[in-house]
Amino acid sequence: MQKIDARFLQELQEEAGDSERKRQIRNFHTEPSDPLQRMVNCLNPDSYVPPHKHERPEKREAFIALTGRLLLIELDEQGGITEEALLDPGSETKGAEITPGRYHTLVALEKDTCVYEVKDGPYDPQSDKQTAPWAPAEDDPHAATYLQQLLKRSSLV
Repeated sequence: MQKIDARFLQELQEEAGDSERKRQIRNFHTEPSDPLQRMVNCLNPDSYVPPHKHERPEKREAFIALTGRLLLIELDEQGGITEEALLDPGSETKGAEITPGRYHTLVALEKDTCVYEVKDGPYDPQSDKQTAPWAPAEDDPHAATYLQQLLKRSSLV
């Protein structure tokens, strides 16, 4: 049995805080070929997840907040916000599922935000994720500015 307890979350939060990307994932699936990918993703507010989609093939992806607050955003083909959810374990909305094939990103609004993530597998790093052509790459110097602009466009923060 794999448990998500306070110790597990604390260790993951420490790893995320020490990480250059300011996030860390711990997989629960053992193989990339697993048809159901399960993981806990811990993010901090200065972590940028470039908008992306899963369309070859389309994959379902769901997030459930465990700690902190997370803004989950779906975007159209031009980068406009089409839907958003503020996930918080202590609020009305604790989780959400992304529309398959839709661009999306997630933004931690609090330090040590952890979410349980479930996605269709298998995982193939060559085709799993298609990044948005209109958004900066993760290592782009404009990524932080883009993230701040995206937050300003949000109706939930």
